[in-house]
Amino acid sequence: MGRARLARLHGVATSYEPAPGRSVQIADDTVVAVLAALGVDASTPHAVRAALAAYEDTAGRALLPPSVVARPGRPPDLTGLPEGTALRVEAEDGQFHDVPRQPHGGPHEGAGAALARLPLGLHTLHAEAPDGRTARARLIVAPDRVPAPPARSHGFLVQLYSLLSRHSWGMGDLGDLADLAAWSGRALGSGFVQLNPLHAAVPGPPTDPSPYRPSSRRFPDPVHLRIEQIPEYAQLTGAARLRADELAARAHALRDGVLERGALIDRDAVWELKREALELLCALPLSPGRRAAYCDFLAEGGRALEDHATWYALAERHGPDWRTWPAGLRDPRSADTARLRHRLMDRIDFHCRLAWFTDTQLAAAQRAAREAGMPVGLVHDLAVGVHPSGADTWAQQDAFAAGMSIGAPPDAFNARGQDWGLPPWRPDALAATGYAPYRELLRGLLRHAGALRIDHVMGLFRLWWVPEGRPPTEGAYVRYDGEAMLSVLALEAHRAGAAVIGEDLGTVEPGVREALAERGVLGTSVLWFERDYAGVDPATGGEARILAPDEWRGDCLATVTTHDLPSTAARLTGDDLALRERLGLLAGPPERERSRAKCELAAWFGELIRRGLLPEGTGDEEAVVKAVHRFLLRTPAQLIGVWLPDAVGDRRPQNLPGTWEEYPNWRLPVAGPDGRPQTLEELAASPRLHALMRELTDGKR
Repeated sequence: MGRARLARLHGVATSYEPAPGRSVQIADDTVVAVLAALGVDASTPHAVRAALAAYEDTAGRALLPPSVVARPGRPPDLTGLPEGTALRVEAEDGQFHDVPRQPHGGPHEGAGAALARLPLGLHTLHAEAPDGRTARARLIVAPDRVPAPPARSHGFLVQLYSLLSRHSWGMGDLGDLADLAAWSGRALGSGFVQLNPLHAAVPGPPTDPSPYRPSSRRFPDPVHLRIEQIPEYAQLTGAARLRADELAARAHALRDGVLERGALIDRDAVWELKREALELLCALPLSPGRRAAYCDFLAEGGRALEDHATWYALAERHGPDWRTWPAGLRDPRSADTARLRHRLMDRIDFHCRLAWFTDTQLAAAQRAAREAGMPVGLVHDLAVGVHPSGADTWAQQDAFAAGMSIGAPPDAFNARGQDWGLPPWRPDALAATGYAPYRELLRGLLRHAGALRIDHVMGLFRLWWVPEGRPPTEGAYVRYDGEAMLSVLALEAHRAGAAVIGEDLGTVEPGVREALAERGVLGTSVLWFERDYAGVDPATGGEARILAPDEWRGDCLATVTTHDLPSTAARLTGDDLALRERLGLLAGPPERERSRAKCELAAWFGELIRRGLLPEGTGDEEAVVKAVHRFLLRTPAQLIGVWLPDAVGDRRPQNLPGTWEEYPNWRLPVAGPDGRPQTLEELAASPRLHALMRELTDGKR
């Protein structure tokens, strides 16, 4: 009982429900391991008693929690404060606000309401109790809701690396992104472009091609730079110019290998060429105006930028896993690290310069989107975590739970559970810092965004922690303060004027979707999954009714497919089943899976025909792709996303979950039905793409 109470006090679940009405107990040793990662010893009965006593002495008797959250719709609960406690607020602008003292014996509801009426921002709350105790907490005053999209609109979903043009150096880049935004906004009336995460990767070779296991989520990866659009490129002369031209020629040969000879996108080869070109550019002096802009960027980036660049400079010497570095360098604040920072100043400046170049080109891409009339523009993607050996975990070690990895518990669809290999944030560390790591992360991602997509948005409420070395079946849920996480998100989105989209597919805890909708966070609705599953047991199967368009929620991004699912053409032709059968990934016997897929498609064909969206007897793949997008238009969804490969009939998934070397995940260019890659220029001229997009533009009139 003591250990269960201790776990509850620290937000660690001792059971979970893999299916409604079925409860599974978490093993004691898992609970002990998770508590240990939170700095709590629960290994013995004596340790549990000591930990409970320590909690009562600290958190239990504290005047204030480390962070207090207020918003107009929900004032903070201050009823636990002693009678007569005086409250004072130091606002982020330096002004002081006295909170009216409550009458003797009265509740502190009035004080909480007064806090909620303060200007939005990050303030400091001071408390002084009648017995002389004092406390200070970070006060976060947030709006009730994040901004809504300015208008209902459609847009492309694209993995940037897959979008090659005649100017690309072997993979899609920020110049291609700006061009895609300018073209689709002006020519197609698109309102947004949603991207894969552009976070900085752990350097290789080989580099993990997945954009969802980055070294850092705080800064973008310079591999996405368009080299020729860096102003210093035009200043190269002599031998440096000749070398730059040679590098460009080799990069274009890489591009041609992908586009013309079926080669895979080789991120490492692209980066090797770009890195050398960037070395040439960084050897040139900046003009006075450019120097001033760079200095402003350095000042704004502060310690976070310096740490980021330092990690990459150290990784060049000692490898990309800081946990194997010499002991003195594993601490970013150690004397050894400080000495090496001084010696590596040129390399640190190089990596800072790359971050600046990338930030500048991201700004240009968002500017191009807005100038093209897009009401939203770029939609950036926030991955659910970072690589355990990368820059963020090195620089912010106190914020991460060492020895833990996030994933998913076993359920009816996956009896083995999932381990994503990403260390989780410690909820106690976030609260102790006023959610500073989270705030700074959001602020950086929203700098040049009209909206932000949050991968596995359910992680704002709880995450499945798996102790290192154990299977994902032996994990436990750890609770986060969802009200605080959403309030910080609402505040930063409000300041950026950006909408927020939550990826809420899969198993979602009861009440989470409602909490997200209350705060204005859009959900993600995928056509194939929008059914009425009430009374259907996923373990035994059964026919779930397709939801009518007017039964869909309006506060969502509606799509037909995503980067983790088969393209629509592959689903319609059966290519996805053939691929998974070839790789041994089918959930059951091939005949049964083919029969199930055939029944599902037949149900959809019937639905589309009944609604007049597909002429009876029409089974043409392109006609069905148009029809399912017409179906999306009939829903009340705020945003309608078109998977760019769908627009040209691509039959290959960008990512096939459950594979590593068996399939070239994250390395395929956008291609037509025949598998031939298509450049951005070809996409812009594609009759098939224009025919599909006319369905969306005409349907909105």
